[in-house]
This record gives sequence, structure tokens and C-alpha cells, in this order.
Amino acid sequence: MAAVSASDLQEWIEGERRNILGMADMLGVPTDVYTRDPMSLIPALQDYVSRAPLDEFEQSDWITLHADLMSYVADYLIQKHGASWSVADDPAAPRGYRFVIEATGRDGQTRRVDPFEVVSKEFDSLPIEITRMLASAELALHLASQAGEGE
Repeated sequence: MAAVSASDLQEWIEGERRNILGMADMLGVPTDVYTRDPMSLIPALQDYVSRAPLDEFEQSDWITLHADLMSYVADYLIQKHGASWSVADDPAAPRGYRFVIEATGRDGQTRRVDPFEVVSKEFDSLPIEITRMLASAELALHLASQAGEGE
């Protein structure tokens, strides 16, 4: 594992949680409602990204939106599926590591997904669709049933 202290990881986790709770509050979803059901943020968040003037965004706007959506993807996976933040070595990253989400899939195997990459892929397929983005993360971790699998 990368040289990251437990306090650095904890600081990251707390910052991401504060970010998404602030975002929910800004979009009019009370903290207690969001905490009970992370899906409660989907309609407000979808409305927000659908109304955002993406064609007028400057780099700083894209970075902020990316960070906000990354926080939501991660927190959704944590709340809905019991996932957790972890650290993955990445020599290509400026720090030599990335913060990723780790979860045990329906097949019992533990996998990791980088919420930053999930959001990046969503930006490649505009317009932004919040449910598609969440589904992509769930599929990467094998948390959702595959099409045709039947339940």
C-alpha cells in the first residue's frame, strides 16, 4: 500500500463526507433525509447538472463539478453498499497513490473503483446522467446484477 497515514486517509474521508453533505444541503435535501437514503439526492442532483451551463464552464467549474460528483458516487456506494475508502498505489499519480472505493461484490470478491474515473467517464458521455454514473460504479464493483442474470 502507498505511504499514506491513517490520519491522512481519515482526513480525506471526512472531507469527502462534508463535501457531499454540503452539496445535499445546497440542493435542498436535508441531511437526515440524505443520510437515511442516499438516492434521495438523485432528483435534485440530476436537475442541478441538467441545468448547469456546461458549455460555459471554465476549468475551475469542471474541477468543482467533478469533485462534487466524485463525493456523491463514493458516499452513495458507502451508504448503499457498505463500501469504504481505501488507498491504491499509482505511480502515475502525483502523490504516488489514489483514494479509491473498495467493496465486496455479489460474487464475494473485493474490488476497487476510482470514483474520479467513474465521473470522468460520465463526462465523456454528456449529458450527465446521475443514475447511469451510479450504475457504472456498481457494475465495476459487481454490486448490481448483470442484465439477464435474473433474480
